[in-house]
Amino acid sequence: MASRQPNILLFFTDQQRFDTIAALGNDIIRTPSMDRLANEGVAFTRCFTPSPVCVAARCALMTGLPPHVTGCTHNNPMPTDQPSVVERLHDAGYQTHGVGKMHFSPDLKRLWGYDTRDISEEIASDVSDYMRHLHAAGYEHVIDPAGIRSEYYYIPQPSQFPAHLHETHWVADRSIEFLARRDRGRPFFRMTTFINPHPPCESPTPWNRLYRCADMPDPHRPDGYEALLTYHNHRQNRYKYRGSGYDRELVRTMRAAYYACISFIDYNVGRVLDALGAEIDNTLIVFTADHGELLGDYGSFGKRSMLDVACRVPMLVRQPGVFEGGGRCEAPVSLLDLWPTFLSAAGQREVRRHADGAALQSVLAEPDARQVTFSQYDSGGTGLYMAATRTHKYYHSAADQRQWLFDLVADPRETRDVSRDAAQAGALRAMRGHLFERFARDGYRQPLNDDATDWAVHETKHVPTDPDEGLLFQDPAVLKDQLAALGPYGR
Repeated sequence: MASRQPNILLFFTDQQRFDTIAALGNDIIRTPSMDRLANEGVAFTRCFTPSPVCVAARCALMTGLPPHVTGCTHNNPMPTDQPSVVERLHDAGYQTHGVGKMHFSPDLKRLWGYDTRDISEEIASDVSDYMRHLHAAGYEHVIDPAGIRSEYYYIPQPSQFPAHLHETHWVADRSIEFLARRDRGRPFFRMTTFINPHPPCESPTPWNRLYRCADMPDPHRPDGYEALLTYHNHRQNRYKYRGSGYDRELVRTMRAAYYACISFIDYNVGRVLDALGAEIDNTLIVFTADHGELLGDYGSFGKRSMLDVACRVPMLVRQPGVFEGGGRCEAPVSLLDLWPTFLSAAGQREVRRHADGAALQSVLAEPDARQVTFSQYDSGGTGLYMAATRTHKYYHSAADQRQWLFDLVADPRETRDVSRDAAQAGALRAMRGHLFERFARDGYRQPLNDDATDWAVHETKHVPTDPDEGLLFQDPAVLKDQLAALGPYGR
């Protein structure tokens, strides 16, 4: 049984854009390990996240169900009554192990089908194996292991650790250790997941100087880009301290820091691939991410957007005899497709949990059969809903009470909303129809009006005019006590 089932290795990054791989057209970044996967496997170049935010995207990956079904539509708790793909693989005979950030909400320690886990989360906590590792190495004083947030969230900063103690390196170390001690009588499923390149985009020396401000192109800010932004873009810019002006050198330095994180991840992915040795050809390898990052494009930062740079992610798949030869597939796919992909590889009959998901093996065999994929952020009066095909993208924002449509053939970089263009009226109806039909199929009426013929009406939302209102603080709990201990200097 074990010899017929391939090992499954999932590399998962946090907040990595689709356009950050050299082999897929980025002529600045250096990613030889990702290039190897793209050139020896298949790159699905139009992969979208089911939700452009951490917890909801990971919930969809684990459950195989889209956000509107689970109710996990933002960074709210995941459902506790759903099985996970890891549980299904465990039941199929796999040894299951997770390394790094899982972001399981509300229980960070939840196994959810893993036999074992090496835990690391970006906000320091007593459940973190990585924090215990740092303390044992003499770094008890560090309370922000993944970089300082709050006002510093988008300020490039050096790591507080040498490269061999950085979280990215630690994740690779633990992954390699698992390979050395695993049960060779069973195939394995392992998820190796990195906190980076999630801001604050801190890397160790000398990786933090791998790219410089002068190397970086300006962000994509097409004429009239403000008209393409939703309430969520404005709110996010505010609470991430990026809503009060444009600093060209700072933004390009941010982008250099972001690229450095990705190259350091790539180096450590290479270490894990090398550790696989000859087993690499009996392993289904997937490299992907939860969502992207605006990184100054459209004058905006963060995720929570249906523009490509926030909702489109890498999807590299390598498996000799199945995903091989450096192919490129442009069919619209999703993280929801990984549930059936993994179970299909494991030889299981229950390979599909929801109509949105299809095994990538079948998509590759019949790419024209996959016409559309979807994404959602939040719900109710702040819901954001998207449908994407090869030729068009449509999204509706309840908070703005308006819709957007892009003609991706004429405008692949998403510079102009054509939702009011009479020549695109047919495309507009079709794209809205995809979403409405999907909601009707699942009995999801919440976004629609009473007779389900149009979007529900909500109050239009605006960011407060006071530029200091709504700023976000994400400080470790211990900081309050440390500041209090400063006596008259504290607060």
